[in-house]
Amino acid sequence: MATISINNKLVDSNEAKISAVDHGFVAGDGVFEALAVYDGVPFAVDRHLRRLERSAIGMRMKKLPDLESIRASIFDVVGANKISFGKVRVTFTTGDGPLGSDRLDSEPLTVVACAPLAPLAPSARVHVAPWPRNEHGTLAGIKTNSYAENVVGLDWAISQGSTEVIFKNIAGNLCEGSGSNIFLQLDGELITPTLASGCLAGVTRDLIVEFLGAKEIDTPIESLTEHRYQEAFLSSSLRETQYIEAVNGVIVATEPGPVSTEISRRFKELIKDNLNP
Repeated sequence: MATISINNKLVDSNEAKISAVDHGFVAGDGVFEALAVYDGVPFAVDRHLRRLERSAIGMRMKKLPDLESIRASIFDVVGANKISFGKVRVTFTTGDGPLGSDRLDSEPLTVVACAPLAPLAPSARVHVAPWPRNEHGTLAGIKTNSYAENVVGLDWAISQGSTEVIFKNIAGNLCEGSGSNIFLQLDGELITPTLASGCLAGVTRDLIVEFLGAKEIDTPIESLTEHRYQEAFLSSSLRETQYIEAVNGVIVATEPGPVSTEISRRFKELIKDNLNP
């Protein structure tokens, strides 16, 4: 039995109740964050909470999350569940709403839950989706509960024998994965798509850009599919970094290259040195 937080109150998971007309459930009208926990300490909490607030603003929510209360709930839930290595999910919705797209002036709902994580896989196999991301769309770059596009894309990639899907955008440029950002070592530079590509500003992505020297540069999807790069890896809060071993079913690497290895090493040092940058 797990302990979760609903509106800043700890409850047993089997006693937790959420309204059947919560607009996050009915219409995906909510935002969320997923954090990693190391040695019982949630990582990069403030960065995740700032992004949660940005997402809520991007969703035009009238009532924004109470970041300090959510921060306290994150630590309360991790402590109550005695999580050493795991993940925390924060979900924030507009609360009860109608059975449609319009909103009511309801009190928002905040849920914080956690779970242990299995050991991280060192590599990933990716397939490029036949459907593009719309970098001009209403939800571009916002981490919302409306995740069905990612669910469908990932399910398709798994059916092709991969572990992650990669999306290009309407412009034909490399964008992101269903739950990850992508980096390429291209012409001697470590690059990742710009936020204008429509990708999410991943917390791990941002840390790599800020502290480890990657550059934000848009590049055609062919840079990946035609293997024009020297190395490639994925990043996310729950996978850290994973080198890409196959693209569209073609093996491209059997071990991480020197750049991927160095980034992985330095990121682990960043985690160890500062569990809440």
